[in-house]
This record gives sequence, structure tokens and C-alpha cells, in this order.
Amino acid sequence: MRRAAAVLAALAVLSPAAPAAAAHPAPATVTWTVQPATQAGPDGRRWIERTLDPGQQLTEHLAVRNLGDAPAVFTLKAADGYLTAKGRFNMLPSDQKSTDGGTWIKVPATVTVQPGKTSVVPFTITVPADALPGDHPAGIAASIAGSQGTVQVESRVGFRVLLRASGTLIPSLTTDKIHLSYARTWYPWRPGTLHVSYQVTNTGNTRLEVTAQAGSAATTVGELLPGGTRQVQSHIDGVWAFGPVRTTVTLLPTIPGEPTPREPSTVTATTWVMPWPQLLTILAVALLLLAWRLRRGHLATMLERAREEGRRSAV
Repeated sequence: MRRAAAVLAALAVLSPAAPAAAAHPAPATVTWTVQPATQAGPDGRRWIERTLDPGQQLTEHLAVRNLGDAPAVFTLKAADGYLTAKGRFNMLPSDQKSTDGGTWIKVPATVTVQPGKTSVVPFTITVPADALPGDHPAGIAASIAGSQGTVQVESRVGFRVLLRASGTLIPSLTTDKIHLSYARTWYPWRPGTLHVSYQVTNTGNTRLEVTAQAGSAATTVGELLPGGTRQVQSHIDGVWAFGPVRTTVTLLPTIPGEPTPREPSTVTATTWVMPWPQLLTILAVALLLLAWRLRRGHLATMLERAREEGRRSAV
């Protein structure tokens, strides 16, 4: 899914780098693609990934292909990248100012592409001299502004640019906002399910692939960019509700491209779950036994009285 999220679609929602129509094209006959390229044309890459030294500059290329039946003028923009709540790569909209990797990229303001043709556009990536080590995600898009009725929309298609400033990578994760809830079964003498929800935050300087283990439940958290957060839910079956219920959440981070995971991080949470169904069942059984014993004692007393009266009558 991460690999498929390499290309930005209309309003910065991603779509594959293969030819795709914008979600809100304007005019209606204009469709286009944008992808990494060399001076000769598209080179098969679905995104650009570069590790650069602070102060370094290089030139890259992108290719805009007009699949429509009329000439079109496309606006080219670069912006900071981020991941949505569902883990899809996106880039800041035009009305938000970039402060990170998007500011490292300089592209021409516009490009005119004839119908059925492809234009190759050079652009530069310049790493600031004081850039902090780690990942600085960005994206580049070609857009056309148009309208749908009285609403102005911007349709854009683009691709992901993974920029990394050289230096020491620091993978780090934190877990907070942990919430535990317990779901009982209809039968009181069977274990229930512990529902665990928590928030994972990438507090390091590199993007991470994260898996989580909560009790016996394993969850794939997915990719997290530096500073990114993800809400995670796990469900642990076979848990008995007898007082304190404790679970440990273990996060296992892996830097993409590395064969082995980094040091895991753990956090333990506890909640109290009273075994009310079991206690009520035991109480009901105890009351039945008490009632049976009282009734049995009452019957024994009546029988003894009857025997005594019989003996007196005989005398």
C-alpha cells in the first residue's frame, strides 16, 4: 500500500503513477500524469528518493503528459508531505505554507503541454546548510484550477519526493492516550475480550515502518513520518475479568531499507474489571444452597414434631 501511494491525485489524494484522470478535471477533457524523469523523459520511477548533505544542490526532472485533446497550462508546485490518518501520503494544499522539505524544491511556475505530448521540466533540490539530519518528506504536483458550479476547485496530480539530510538517524516512538475496555461474553464462565486503543507518535527523525503487539494481538501500524501520529486499536481475546487486567503494548520500529528492526519500545497499562457475573452467579448458588438447607431443616423439625406427637398419642 505504501508503494502504491507514490502519486498524488486530485486535491492531493494519491493515485498510482500510471496514467490517471484527475478527480475534478477542468476543463472536463483534460487528463494528465506527472512522474519522475530524466532529460530524455519518464524513467520508470514512481517517486524520487534522495539522501543529500547539508548545503548540497542537485537537478532532477519531472515529466508532465497531457492526455487530453487540447493544449493545457499546468501550475507546478512543491509542498511538504505528510501521511493521512489512513496512512496515505499527501502534500499540503496550496493555501498552506510549507516549512520543511517542500521549501527545498524549486520548480518552474507553469508548463504548457500540447495534447498527446509530454514535457520534461527540470527542477532543483537545495538542502539548507543547517538542515537537521533525517527525513524531510515533500511532494510535487501539476495542477489546473477550475470550477464546479459556483465552487472553485484545484485538481492536481503529482508524486512523492523522499528527501533525507545526511547524518545520524534516530528512530524513536512513544505511546500515549491508552484506553482499555472490557467486553464480556453472554456466558459468565467464559473469558471476554480486552479492547486496547492507543496513539503512536514518531518522535525520531526518520520515517519508520511500525508493528505493534498488545498482549496476544499483533497489529501492523504502517508507515510513520517524523512527527506523525497514528491511532491504533487491538483486541485481545481470552481475558478473564478478575480484578486488575494488565496489558503491555510493544512497538517494533524498522527503518525502510534496513533488514532488521530497531530497539522496541514498551508501555504497560492496567484497568480494573470486576467479575460481576461470576460473583452474582456464586451468590445465586449460595442463596439456593442456603434456601435448600433452611427448607431441609424446617422439614426435619416438622418430622420430629410429628414423631413426638405420635409417641405422646401412643402413651
